[in-house]
Amino acid sequence: MDATPLGFPPLTIAVFAGIALGALLLDMVTHRADRPVSLAKASLWSVFWVALSLGFAAFLYVQHGAHTANLFITGYALEKVLSVDNLFVFMAIFAWFKVPDELRHRVLYWGVIGAVVFRGVFVLIGTGLLALGPWVEVVFAVIVAWTAVMMLKGSGSDEAEEDYSRHIAYRVATRLFPTWPKLHGNRFFVSRQVLEAQVLKPENHGITLAAKGAVFATPLFLCLVVVEVSDLLFAFDSVPAVIAVSREPLIVYSAMLFAILGLRSLYFVLEALKRYLVHLEKAVIALLFFIAAKLGLNATHHLFEHGYTIGPNTSLAIVMAVLAAGIAASLIFPAKALSQAEHN
Repeated sequence: MDATPLGFPPLTIAVFAGIALGALLLDMVTHRADRPVSLAKASLWSVFWVALSLGFAAFLYVQHGAHTANLFITGYALEKVLSVDNLFVFMAIFAWFKVPDELRHRVLYWGVIGAVVFRGVFVLIGTGLLALGPWVEVVFAVIVAWTAVMMLKGSGSDEAEEDYSRHIAYRVATRLFPTWPKLHGNRFFVSRQVLEAQVLKPENHGITLAAKGAVFATPLFLCLVVVEVSDLLFAFDSVPAVIAVSREPLIVYSAMLFAILGLRSLYFVLEALKRYLVHLEKAVIALLFFIAAKLGLNATHHLFEHGYTIGPNTSLAIVMAVLAAGIAASLIFPAKALSQAEHN
């Protein structure tokens, strides 16, 4: 069967597209109610998304062999682990905006949609840039290493809670739209007509409406744009990290997309277990340094032919070992996690 410009036959493209679209539709239909997501439900959905991803890996194994399946699983596992730090930041954003538990899944859903679209753009750009030569990999390695260093510097610090009103996304959104300072159900926007009645209520005494604007953004919308832009910034290190595993756009994008599909369920699992898993951040930092080294070795091998590279099987083993070490450290040395939870 002839390959497409993406390097894979039409059947593989069709199966991937069908599973991805079906999964997004399933996620949309089954998570419409505004109610808190329990740990048990989030865990079951997380298992489902992992099983779906392994099912696609099995398809790749049958159609294209063990090497291609290993590349996908390695990229998937790497993106999944790197997303842990993203989700911890999302928790801080939700806390700052005072978004109740029952509305967080709504923000995360649209956040996932944005991640699916923008990751695709980043993957096309990133894999296209690699055609310019090995120096692009050197740049990617520097970006990933710099991110790891910044995370290492901030790890364990007792800095004050970040003021997200200074976030670039927040400032741009408030310039584009007049805002209403209170949540209004699950609405991202509220009409002026509705709010004119709201300002007359005693609990809203002192709140005035901007002179212009037919619709007003709520804090839920401001939270959404901060989450979206924060995820875009995370993509600058996660996309090069997965590209370090494979240069095939379909492998890179499918690995990232399947990891993103389970992001919302993983958020609620991590939120419930956050106090016990603080050492996972160290695992993420270690993996970023590993990926920077892998990119650097690949680039210098192309430049100087020194013969030292890290294969997909080794990469997968290292990713899984570092993740297991992070979880084990949290279970064996829980004192720090508990003291941080009590401090917060």
